[in-house]
Amino acid sequence: MDELKEYRSSISEIDKKMAVLFEERMKNCKKIAEYKQKNGLSIRDAKREDELISTNKALIEDDEIRPFYVSFLKNNISLSSSYQQMLMNGMRVSYSGVEGAFAYIAAKKMFPDSQLMSHGDFVEAYKSVEAGEADCAVLPIENSLAGEVGTVMDLMYSGTLYINQIYDLPVSHHLLSAPGSSIDDIKTVISHPQALNQCGRYIKKHGLSVESAENTAVAAKLIAKRGDKSVGAIASEATAELYGLEVLDHDIQDSGINSTRFAVFSRSMNTHDNNIKYENESFILVFTVKNEAGALASTLNIIGAHGYNMRSLKSRPMKDLQWNYYFYIEAEGNINTQNGKDMLQELSALCAGLKLVGTYH
Repeated sequence: MDELKEYRSSISEIDKKMAVLFEERMKNCKKIAEYKQKNGLSIRDAKREDELISTNKALIEDDEIRPFYVSFLKNNISLSSSYQQMLMNGMRVSYSGVEGAFAYIAAKKMFPDSQLMSHGDFVEAYKSVEAGEADCAVLPIENSLAGEVGTVMDLMYSGTLYINQIYDLPVSHHLLSAPGSSIDDIKTVISHPQALNQCGRYIKKHGLSVESAENTAVAAKLIAKRGDKSVGAIASEATAELYGLEVLDHDIQDSGINSTRFAVFSRSMNTHDNNIKYENESFILVFTVKNEAGALASTLNIIGAHGYNMRSLKSRPMKDLQWNYYFYIEAEGNINTQNGKDMLQELSALCAGLKLVGTYH
């Protein structure tokens, strides 16, 4: 019995030490929560969590104990996330559209317990963060079928915010109606012009007339208000739940591959731990070049010479200078290294204007 008492006494002493370390750990979690709120980052980071588990489980020499330590780590991560979630509950996230719009869905998935703030357009949502009225804004930057969102790209060039996170939201369109309608009842569909275009074959097949709306959620809200069984909306399934509508038909878009990339804009740039190597590290640059022969080619050569793979290159007209353009580049690799800093310095000497919009993985 004395022997058992000794073991239990030893565990009690270890527990006391662990309690001190646990409190210290959670205080650091609080600082991380503050950083994430400042930089518009989500609470969970699956890649970081996998890296932490992979690194720390190697510290356990006993093969029999190691799986239990992995469970211990996962529980710690879960507790830390719950604590951060509680601390970030007051985070204010702006988006463009009404409740149920795809931007709302993306914001809800990235910041599930935050205060979501609806705005009438992209510019208004963006400026709410610049003015300090919101902590970050979730805005679409590109659709896989329709291409880039020009207004948001222009904000990247002219605004002061940074991108620290990008979320790819699969887009599925459904035919919604007032309760009690059937597909045969529907004569007209309302939706955003882009959604109507993406469901063109379905609309033609059923001989439907179309009406445009500001966005898909607004369309759903309109038919909920009208209660007209002959009018349907093309929107998301989540929107149907929000406005008490029925889903008459699922996945009516022409293409099964349709997604929208949403960026999170915040006032500070995230400079993550360079010791952690993510598979898909990327960065976004916007710049103008001097009006000289070969200036753009020289810029691109510098990026390539530093080993960065350009995934996207786009040009946009400058609003204040007719027939002048700025360029948008998305490239793979970690720019928060000495190599990245050297590249930016070389580009600064060549470009008339240069801005690192953000980094993400």
